[in-house]
Amino acid sequence: MSSISALAHVHSKGQFGDFENKKENNLLKIKEIKNLSIVQIVQYKNSTISIENINLDGLRLNDKPLSVTNNKDTRILWNGPKNWILVSIKKDLLKNILQNFKETDFAVTDLSHSRAIIEIEGQDLKEVLKKGCPFNFNKLEKNNSINSTYNGITFTVDMLNDNPDKIRILALRSFGESLYHSITDASLEFGYISI
Repeated sequence: MSSISALAHVHSKGQFGDFENKKENNLLKIKEIKNLSIVQIVQYKNSTISIENINLDGLRLNDKPLSVTNNKDTRILWNGPKNWILVSIKKDLLKNILQNFKETDFAVTDLSHSRAIIEIEGQDLKEVLKKGCPFNFNKLEKNNSINSTYNGITFTVDMLNDNPDKIRILALRSFGESLYHSITDASLEFGYISI
């Protein structure tokens, strides 16, 4: 099942901002990511199950702040104590989770259709993020994730790579267009390609 794009009315392809006389690989690249499975897992406080014994798509849940565990299909973002966000290209992930996580120990919520996802890549990426978020992005490394706000919009940042810098931003679908406008506006001075 494919989802309806959260940014269909605002995401235009092309080059924007200060892109003239710059090489294409020096421009930021911004695109919407669609059709990913997004699942939130929260372990109840009274649960006695050890997360060390849990395996999802070959990955273990990690309760270390800012951490992301991943393989080629799935990323598990630490979202808070005993709280994780799973992002995957696998469509059967929710079915697998519901079979392996008892509802007496975990709350499992499918967020797939409630999030807008923006992917940004480029050398000026962290400068764009600094314009609207109080987090010190100089400390953000590959396979880190944070929850914060960007110009008042709550979002999650997942650092996919640091050579070149590449992130995914997840925000509530209802704020997707506003966040997209904020990000692209902050990117104009560097020049960007919307893919």
